Amino acid sequence: MAENKRDFYEVLGIQKGASDDEIKKAFRKMAKQYHPDLHPGDAEAEAKFKEVNEAYEVLSDADKKARYDQYGHAGVDPNFGAGGFGGGFNDFDLGDIFGSIFGGGFGGFGGGGGRSNRNAPRQGERIVQGVTITFEEAAFGCTKEVSVSRIENCDECGGSGCAEGTTAEVCTHCGGSGTVMRQQRTAFGVMQTSAECPNCHGKGKIIHQPCQRCKGQGLIRRNKKVTVDIPAGIDDGQSINLRGQGHAGLNGGPAGDLYISVSVLRHEYFEREGTSVYYEMPISFVQAALGAEVEVPTLDGRVKYNIPEGTQTGTVFRLRGKGIPHLRSTSRGDQFVTVNVQTPKGLNSEQKELLRQFAESLGEKADKKSKKSKKNK
Repeated sequence: MAENKRDFYEVLGIQKGASDDEIKKAFRKMAKQYHPDLHPGDAEAEAKFKEVNEAYEVLSDADKKARYDQYGHAGVDPNFGAGGFGGGFNDFDLGDIFGSIFGGGFGGFGGGGGRSNRNAPRQGERIVQGVTITFEEAAFGCTKEVSVSRIENCDECGGSGCAEGTTAEVCTHCGGSGTVMRQQRTAFGVMQTSAECPNCHGKGKIIHQPCQRCKGQGLIRRNKKVTVDIPAGIDDGQSINLRGQGHAGLNGGPAGDLYISVSVLRHEYFEREGTSVYYEMPISFVQAALGAEVEVPTLDGRVKYNIPEGTQTGTVFRLRGKGIPHLRSTSRGDQFVTVNVQTPKGLNSEQKELLRQFAESLGEKADKKSKKSKKNK
């Protein structure tokens, strides 16, 4: 039931009035925290992940967010007040709210107000589903299977809501429009308004023998596995739009879309910026001073690179074509390697003496502690 749900802003840990970027950033953070792939077999984490997805689905949609901000869960939950989802929808509609305030629709505005078009074909709602992938999967692309809870046409009645072998009767009271016109005398003259047809309750048709599976609603909720091809080069926070994979449309309207929001896990030592990959590589003092051939980790495996003599810490080398592929392109970015020269630790007395001689050859003075140690000997 809607009244048992937590506030969507509280779920994402943000304040009411948060910007789109703040909502998106909060979703990505929470989705990573509770993603089932990171908590296998943890029912609590899975429940929180679904709660985060539901909150984001509403708050990332401008229309749904506006309804939620004004009416709370009742403005976005089709099951509110229905006593549960018995395999179909109830008749909850925002028009009911406006109708209770204004006594019906307004004549003269769009042909009698919003209620007159309630039986027109309407596209289904979109679904936002998160998926978490590794750094390498984002770089080279992958195929993922995601579980989506969506509303579909009933497979027994084909969405008609009627039992097999029967059909619905067009309401003779409203002619199938679902609304009737009313006239009311006021101080300003005769006002004409539209109202829900009391005979068919605004549906425009009467089902005498409803389908037992969907209870005459023509729609059911089902969990479905959807295969998603994630392209090479996709970045953290980007989405993939699967057209027609969202909730089923109403009154013969097209299905909505499914948006797959991608979260990319951090790599152990690679950083990414656009199509560029950054890596910090430690080298020894000797390698930096004399030069050396080293092996550098890349997304394609280790490659050899010649460090020139006299290399200073902080020097950046470029490995062309070893970065992230451009989306829907064969070209790739570059990898940038920042060198960090490591100061040797744990030297024995012989190694220290060699360093002192090396320092003296450069005209440098040995440290006092070293001199005292030498005198004591």
